[in-house]
Amino acid sequence: MKSTVETLSPTRVRLAIEVPFVELEPSLRKAYREIAQQVTVPGFRKGKVPANVIDQRVGRGTVLNEAVQEAIPENILAAVREHDVKTLGRPDVEITEFNDGDALKFTAEVDVRPEITLPDFATVEVTVDELKIDDSEVDEQVKGLRERFATLKTVERAAQEGDYTQIDLAATVNGEEVPGGSATNISHEVGSKQLLPGLDEVLVGLSAGDSTTFVTQLVGGDFAGQDADVAVTVRTVKEKELPPLDDDFAQLASEFDTLEQLRDDLRNRITQNKQVEQIYAARDKALQQLVATADVPAPEGVVRDEVENRKQAMVDQLQRIGASLEEYLAAEEKTEEQIDTELTEAATEGVRVQLLLDTLADAEDVQVSDDEFGHEIVHRAQRAGMAPQQYYDQLVRSGTAGAVFGDVRRGKALASVMDRIKITDSAGNAVSLDALRAAADEEHNHAHEH
Repeated sequence: MKSTVETLSPTRVRLAIEVPFVELEPSLRKAYREIAQQVTVPGFRKGKVPANVIDQRVGRGTVLNEAVQEAIPENILAAVREHDVKTLGRPDVEITEFNDGDALKFTAEVDVRPEITLPDFATVEVTVDELKIDDSEVDEQVKGLRERFATLKTVERAAQEGDYTQIDLAATVNGEEVPGGSATNISHEVGSKQLLPGLDEVLVGLSAGDSTTFVTQLVGGDFAGQDADVAVTVRTVKEKELPPLDDDFAQLASEFDTLEQLRDDLRNRITQNKQVEQIYAARDKALQQLVATADVPAPEGVVRDEVENRKQAMVDQLQRIGASLEEYLAAEEKTEEQIDTELTEAATEGVRVQLLLDTLADAEDVQVSDDEFGHEIVHRAQRAGMAPQQYYDQLVRSGTAGAVFGDVRRGKALASVMDRIKITDSAGNAVSLDALRAAADEEHNHAHEH
C-alpha cells in the first residue's frame, strides 16, 4: 500500500491511497467465503460453492465490490498511522480507479485535529455577577412551601381564578359526540390553562350546579382543526387555604422549630444555588475567552455530524412526549432553517471547546483513573435510571464508552484551567473557587438526600 497526505485546511486532509491487487487477495477470499455461505446452488453444499460458480451466479463485480468495501477501512487506518494523522469523524471516500486485476486507487477526505496554541491561563480574567440575595427571594420560597401545604375548602360562591373546581365536560361537533371528548368529575384549577382553550374564561362566575357551553378548536383526533361545542357542568367549587405563617408551619413544612430558622435555611440554599451559578458562569466565560484567544477552528464534518446528532435527539425527545418537530416549530414560531442555524452555532462552539480541552489534556498528560471513570458511569446511570453495570454494557455495545472517557478527561483539564484563571464579581471582589466548589458539593449532597 502506498499513500500520500495533502492538507486541504487546518482541519481537513485528503489521503490518496493505492493498494496493489495482490494485497486485495485476502479480502477477495473472504468475500468469496461469505457469499458462498449466503447463496444456494443445486449440487453444492452451503459454503462450498466454487469461486467460478459464484462469478457466474452472482457476478465477479459483486465479489470485487465486497472485497473493496472490506479493504478500504483497513488501508485508511494504515495510512492514518503512517502519516500520524489525528483524525476526527468519518472519512469521505471516493474510488478514483479500479479494474479487476489492477491496483485499487482511492481518496479519503477526513477532518483532523488542528494544531492549537494554548494561551497563558494566568492572563485570563472573567467577571461574574455579584452574589446578592433579596428578602423577596426568600419570601418566594416560603410562598412555594405554603402552596405545597395548602388545603382545599368547599365554598358556596361562584368560581374565581385560583379556585379548584370539579367539572364534567362533553364535546360535540355539529351535534355529533367527539370520541374521547367526554369526561366526568375532573379536578381543574381555574386560570391554569391546563385543559381546553376557552374553559378558564367561562368557569369564572359559575357556581356548583351551573352549566354552560363554549366553543374550542380541537387539536387531535378525527375532528382535529374543527370547532367543537363543549358543555361544562360545575360540581363543586373549592378555594385554596394557605396555612398561617408561624412556627407551627415551620415544624409542619421542615425539620426546623421556628419560622426564622426555616427562613435562614432557605436563604442558605438560595446562596448555594447562586454560588453554583457563579461557577457555571465563570466556566462558560473562561471557555469562550480561551477558544477566541486560541482561535480554535471547527472541523466542518465533525460539526455537521454533531448537528445531525443534536437534531435527532431533539426529534426523539419530542416524540417521547407525543409531539412532532412541526408542532414544536409552530409553538416556537421558528422555521426549520432557524433551528438548524441555532444547532450549528451551538455545535460549532461545543466542538471548538472539546478541541481546546483535548489539546490541553494532551499537553499536560491528564490521566483518568478507573475510580474517576467508574464514578462518572455511576452518576450517568443514576440520571438514566439504570444499574451502573447495565449502563456500562450499553455504552460498550454502542461504542460510546470512549466518548464518556473523553468527557471525564476534558472535565479534569477544565478543572485545572479554572484553578489558574482570575475570577472577580461585578463589584470587584475576588471570587474563591474553593468556596464555590464547597457550595456546589453541599448542594449536590442535599439534592441526593431529597
